[in-house]
Amino acid sequence: MTTASTAPAAAPDASFSDIPKDDKRITRGWTFYDWANSVYPLVITSSIFPIYWGAMVKQVTGTDSGKSPVDFLGFQVPGSSLLTYAISAAFLLIALISPFLTSLADFSGRKKLFMQIFCYLGAASCTALFFFTPDTFTASTFVFISATIGFSGSIVFYNSYLPLIASEEKYDSLSARGFSMGYIGSVLLLVICLGLIMGHDKLGLEEGFATRLAFLLTGIWWAGFAQIPFFTLPADPGRPAGAADDSGWLLNGFRELGKVWDQLKHLPNLKRFLLAYFTYNMGVQTVMYVATIFGDEELKLESSALILTILLLQLVGILGAYLFAKLSERIGNTRALSWSVFIWMLICVAGYYVQAGWSFYALASVIGLTMGAIQSLSRSTYSKIIPENTPNTAAFFSFFDVTEKLSIVIGTAVFGIIAQITGSMRNSILSLIVFFVLGLVFLLTLRGRKLRDEPAGSAAAVGPPPATPNVDMPASVK
Repeated sequence: MTTASTAPAAAPDASFSDIPKDDKRITRGWTFYDWANSVYPLVITSSIFPIYWGAMVKQVTGTDSGKSPVDFLGFQVPGSSLLTYAISAAFLLIALISPFLTSLADFSGRKKLFMQIFCYLGAASCTALFFFTPDTFTASTFVFISATIGFSGSIVFYNSYLPLIASEEKYDSLSARGFSMGYIGSVLLLVICLGLIMGHDKLGLEEGFATRLAFLLTGIWWAGFAQIPFFTLPADPGRPAGAADDSGWLLNGFRELGKVWDQLKHLPNLKRFLLAYFTYNMGVQTVMYVATIFGDEELKLESSALILTILLLQLVGILGAYLFAKLSERIGNTRALSWSVFIWMLICVAGYYVQAGWSFYALASVIGLTMGAIQSLSRSTYSKIIPENTPNTAAFFSFFDVTEKLSIVIGTAVFGIIAQITGSMRNSILSLIVFFVLGLVFLLTLRGRKLRDEPAGSAAAVGPPPATPNVDMPASVK
């Protein structure tokens, strides 16, 4: 039952409350967006594109090092650093604009429309990377930034559907299904792309052309399979014809953001979780982004070994997402997350001592197991903490997304600074344990609490206990 605590005053006219919960057609279609867009972080962010980028830097500079300075808008920037700066710029931009766009989407009742805009922006940018050559280096850098913005922006609206289409007891399992679909789909496309690149001679293609075909396929895959969720997710309700302030979308979008911000002030558990997520996610995302670089620079692994490791991470991630979803059903979300964060602390220690060979692959397996778990559980736990039946799910998830993006920027910056000062990425890996310790401490402040806040004075606060179970208690005692 919606109370005063779950809907801001003067809630937007647009409503998503009529969406049926746990409809198999809708939830299955929703998970297919993970299948569609997860090819971007795997093919573009983690594996093929970074290797191709390094090759382009070498051609542009006429050297044999991907770290050589390149001319970018009149500045001499190390090639490897420029890629990192491009990622940071995209994340910072989306972190700045997503709260306003999501509030606008909530007010206008057009979540799907905004999700489609960012999806097509990202997919079109991926296909445009097909034209990435030494002659188009600067333009392709901006295209890569555009692709990253498209990916990051669409995820905000995608995540915001979770509490709208599923009942609370299904959040963990549905979130895990989505991540698993993403891992499976992205691995499938990566195998196809690797087949093109490794067999380019037999296909009569140049290696560079085959690699750029991988970028083209990524964009087509993303936009193509996105049609499944776009077709199955309910149509945007929009705003009723003649609604008040119908022409003031932008202004009212800012007002909706202000309402959500005011709500956050009275939701201490939500703030605690965001603080915990911000700290431990700095460590998680940093490890995910630097794993390939660490294997290349510190362990001197061949490209084939690195790509094999990435495939291993994806496949084990499927198992991890499901295992920890089951664990959360037994011991509660925050306890399951706490165990996951503790394992990440051990990963940091092991990463300091790891060497090429079996120990590296063993560590990669553990990372994959907890990588899918912590991402999936974080999303579903946040869905359980935001006000029940709120019409502003996109705006609430924008704060979750901003937290994630800022943690990536800070975590990777700290990693690079420590590596530069000490001369070893092993020290940077070990230092990440601080983020996980802080994240665990903040998570422990949520132990034993009913995660969804009920502010004083609300109907729920003075009435009988709500039907929503305490998500931090084992299923057997709920």
